[in-house]
Amino acid sequence: MESNTSNKTHKKMIAINGDHFSNLSEFYEEASRVLMKNVDWKVGTLDGFDDILYGGFGIFENNDEVELTWMKSEKSKNDLGLKATREFYERKIKQGKPFNVEMIQQQLHELISGKGQTLFDILLEIIESHKNIELILDDVKQ
Repeated sequence: MESNTSNKTHKKMIAINGDHFSNLSEFYEEASRVLMKNVDWKVGTLDGFDDILYGGFGIFENNDEVELTWMKSEKSKNDLGLKATREFYERKIKQGKPFNVEMIQQQLHELISGKGQTLFDILLEIIESHKNIELILDDVKQ
């Protein structure tokens, strides 16, 4: 019984601040700064962001309990919303290989029709797929 209590007191507290970025590449910089302190590797893709959330390198280990607060998340929801996501997909389509253009065109179509995920939604889904990470969206206005 005592060990359960002590595990909760060792939860890692991490904060990402939406005021520190306004696009996906700046989000990656913020995530690298916050999650990868003293590590020579930086986040640069959605898959890379997912990878660092497994832990084991950076500031927490694989099974550490983490509380991740996303400050100014409403700003990030707008910054990483429809327009940014559309541009993200259009760049990938224009680049072509190594991207699956047909799949990305389908994702873009779903986005435009109101059924697809924005970059913000995708990032939330990635975070929430890690059961050891509790996500708190903090929109406290100052």
